[in-house]
Amino acid sequence: MLVLAHISDLHLDGTARATRRAEQVRDRLWELPGRVDAVLVTGDIADHGAEAEYEEAARILGLRDGSAPVPVLTCPGNHDRRPAYRKALLGLPASEEPVNEVRVFAGGAVLMCDSSIPGRDDGALDAATYDWIEATLDELGGRLPVLLAFHHPPVALHHPLPDSYQLGAPEALAALMERRPEIAGLITGHAHSAAATAFAGRPLVVGPGVTWTLRLPWEGEEVADREAPVGLAFHVLDDAGRLTSHFRPVT
Repeated sequence: MLVLAHISDLHLDGTARATRRAEQVRDRLWELPGRVDAVLVTGDIADHGAEAEYEEAARILGLRDGSAPVPVLTCPGNHDRRPAYRKALLGLPASEEPVNEVRVFAGGAVLMCDSSIPGRDDGALDAATYDWIEATLDELGGRLPVLLAFHHPPVALHHPLPDSYQLGAPEALAALMERRPEIAGLITGHAHSAAATAFAGRPLVVGPGVTWTLRLPWEGEEVADREAPVGLAFHVLDDAGRLTSHFRPVT
């Protein structure tokens, strides 16, 4: 069994508000009475893609000083900038290449995929990323269930804002999933709204936002609910490859 704590859309921008909300959910995760296997952060970690924002994220998430009690897994979003993300968050050489990483656990594997398109708000998994996914799945050999994590949902969520900037060419992802039964589900962010649906016959779970929560069209005209509590999700991938998700407010 694999248990992930999932946060998304921190949008760290140097303001006290953004820092406070990120530290609030960090404190909840670090103080859990039981251990999860990892913390997953699905993009828009920085608001402007500045190195200082990633340095703050690295401090809050314990990525540089080893203070995180569990592994912290990340993937970029449309507000993130690859060179600064690589350098200041991951401690890698700056580059515009997609940021794709895999982490293998006893109960499953997580592929963190880069769906960002430099300079744009919509998303895509490019050819290099699809090749990387295929090669990584080949190496795993189907012996473990796999979760794909990236920022942009590949389906409409019935709000005009995230639906304007979703993952492009979803048919390519659907074709991949049809060939790869070991993919147990998809985990994304971007919408600032906890949501659960399906894609290509597998679960698709969208994580809530840390910085603010999306108001759905029937909840009012103001898009961003900045007073809503910070959101947190827990995902359980069991030995049968079934994905179960729980959502929590952090107050």
